[in-house]
Amino acid sequence: MSARPTWVEISLARLAANCRAVKQLIGTDTQLMAVVKADAYGHGAPRCAQVLAAAGADWFGVALIEEALELRADGITQPIFCLGGAWPEQAETVIRHQLTPALFTIESAAALNHAAQQSHQTLAVHLKVDTGMGRYGVPLADLPAFLDAFSPFEHLRIDGLMTHLANADDADHAHTNQQIAAYQTAWQMMRARGYQPTWQHLANSAAAHGHATARGNLVRVGALLYGLTGDVLQRGLPDVNVQPVLSLHSRIAFLKTVPAGVTIGYGATFTTTRTSRIATIPIGYADGYRRDLSNRGVVLIRGARAPIVGRVSMDLTMVDATDIPAAAFGDEVVLLGEQGAATMRAEELAALLDTVSYEVVTGISARVPHLYRS
Repeated sequence: MSARPTWVEISLARLAANCRAVKQLIGTDTQLMAVVKADAYGHGAPRCAQVLAAAGADWFGVALIEEALELRADGITQPIFCLGGAWPEQAETVIRHQLTPALFTIESAAALNHAAQQSHQTLAVHLKVDTGMGRYGVPLADLPAFLDAFSPFEHLRIDGLMTHLANADDADHAHTNQQIAAYQTAWQMMRARGYQPTWQHLANSAAAHGHATARGNLVRVGALLYGLTGDVLQRGLPDVNVQPVLSLHSRIAFLKTVPAGVTIGYGATFTTTRTSRIATIPIGYADGYRRDLSNRGVVLIRGARAPIVGRVSMDLTMVDATDIPAAAFGDEVVLLGEQGAATMRAEELAALLDTVSYEVVTGISARVPHLYRS
């Protein structure tokens, strides 16, 4: 039995091209960590990781140990970095699957050291310092005490020093420059104590684009790989030649003509002011197409923009197709992506929703099938 006609398309060709563009941006002296957390930002981590590996990704970055295991099960052999670190209970899994965790607590260090000792191995970890993000990370003032407590762990090796920049997309560089300076202080403190980490990484997509001094020798790039730029990168700088990878599609499932004065949808929040052709689309907030787009969002039909009318419901959304007289049952509807010369980007939806493009693409639910186009 065929599924309802609502689907996501992923352009693997664009993904590979974006990866090559990022590699060109960062240069040959810096390695690329392709961030594929949150199911590759909703694009499908296993399939995307295979394409990114072939296109030159040197590392992969995930948030969770569980995400790393999915990549290993799918045959990814590159180093996998776990941005969220490892809980003590996950230490044996980290060793068994040759993962590289961020480290920022002594409790995790003790568990990882014990697991590595039991396996007769030495585990490489990357120490995370908090230079101004305020989330995970050893505060700079606490770093000497942390390193003192870490020193007995003979089966752990600090092979990287990392931090995360809070607003690298901001035209005002003051906070970012303060973070970079704090990171350099941490680096010098470690070197003075005899540590010699191989990897220095501070930069996400925005910093890789706008702060060359923050690139170190490894950058962690997610958004750029998926073609998300409008609300990610610093404005006023040269563009990076990347394109959106994900598009969201459906079809007109019902089309009716109604007179003026007819209400549409739950709560009767929209009333027609003219004879109108209302199209019903089989997608709703259970698919990740947000209810906040009610009476605000726009879709593409036959290369033209059609406004959403009434409330987006759990499974269905209505649009006004009156100004698209050729619209017909079964016509393709693009909710994200391109149709003819018209476009609807994740950044535009994000602006309507007062959020970021990351949330738009990661919010598409698992019940929407993904089709991969090569």
